Amino acid sequence: MKNTTSHYLYGRRAVIEALNAGREIEKIFVQYGASGDAIEEIRMKARQNNIACAIADKMKFNDMERRIPLERGSAQGVIALTAMIEYVELFALLDASLEKSPNPLIIALDEINDPHNVGAIARSAECSGASGMIITIEHSSPITPATFKSAAGAMEFLPVCKVDSLMVAIRNAKAAGFTVLGTDGMADLSYSEPGLFSGPTILIIGSEGKGIRPAIRKECTKLIRIPMHGNVESLNASAAAAIIMFERIRQAE
Repeated sequence: MKNTTSHYLYGRRAVIEALNAGREIEKIFVQYGASGDAIEEIRMKARQNNIACAIADKMKFNDMERRIPLERGSAQGVIALTAMIEYVELFALLDASLEKSPNPLIIALDEINDPHNVGAIARSAECSGASGMIITIEHSSPITPATFKSAAGAMEFLPVCKVDSLMVAIRNAKAAGFTVLGTDGMADLSYSEPGLFSGPTILIIGSEGKGIRPAIRKECTKLIRIPMHGNVESLNASAAAAIIMFERIRQAE
């Protein structure tokens, strides 16, 4: 079990020094209302290094301090999450996936912002034999201690690629021979369509509220849905992902 607490940096000077040293940082959280030269320097360096920098309201920030745990106020309005895993490059993931199987599956997340959902999806992906997962800097939750807990060990085995642009990643995957499936509750094609996973496949999972972004939806080779028979219109993102991933196994049997 990883010591997840050690992956948090806090305090303005500590975060600035980590940025200056080139330490790999997943995301920086700045408390709403925090100001001053050090805060502006952190934001500037985050932009220069393509690091997501989010504003957290006072309640959320205090909750983060409590969970780390820190004394309230000791973070000086800044908490940084450092990398908990070693990411793989996109082309390395695509190549390794194709070497592993003629019908590999890679999961891509679009605006899944709950770290528990990211972890649950990673757990299903690893259990179902998926060859990796793609997340984005701006439109997916970073890999956090909560992700590790929800993944129940899967993060130790599942390769993860972090990209600047999911659209560019999709286009590169298609050029490498992958079919791109997008989940959409209004799609005509069922997730259980025979032969759906008969080649290299990227499966995109969107957020529960908004689903896949329109621009990403246009890049998909096919859109699929899970038929709903109750009064609730959609499943939790991780539950939907698991159903589709294990349908792929069923079709292969």
